[in-house]
Amino acid sequence: MRLTTRTNLASRILMACAVNEGVTVRTSDIAAKCNASTHHLLQVVNLLHGNGFVETIRGRSGGLRLARPMDQISIGEVFRVFEAGAPFAECFDPDTNTCPLSETCRLRSFISRALEMFYHELDMVTLADLVKGNCGLAGILDMSDRLAPSCTSDTRPKA
Repeated sequence: MRLTTRTNLASRILMACAVNEGVTVRTSDIAAKCNASTHHLLQVVNLLHGNGFVETIRGRSGGLRLARPMDQISIGEVFRVFEAGAPFAECFDPDTNTCPLSETCRLRSFISRALEMFYHELDMVTLADLVKGNCGLAGILDMSDRLAPSCTSDTRPKA
């Protein structure tokens, strides 16, 4: 199994927005930090916006930010949005299926169950699970050049 590039980019965009919670981030900045094409990111941002994951702000100081709290964004929900259009195997698409085994093959039902278990596991993971306390990720995706207090090298209280 392999995730599409769009799903991968959607995850990167959401993590960048979550690391920079409360800040409007520019798509071009995310593209630079994530080693991605701005053009491809814009296509993914449109889908994220259309499905209520991010809100977009137009204009000179525009950009995007999370549309809801990161602990309310299920990774399974995101993956379903981006992976739903691609059938896992030929036999999953009745319009293009030419497999002669379709009527008697049992593999499809096992694959269907495995995919459902895959999404079920991801349904239990939130964007917050990926970001909170992940100092390495914060170091890469932070747009304000300041790390979260929990990620600084010396977090001991001053006397």
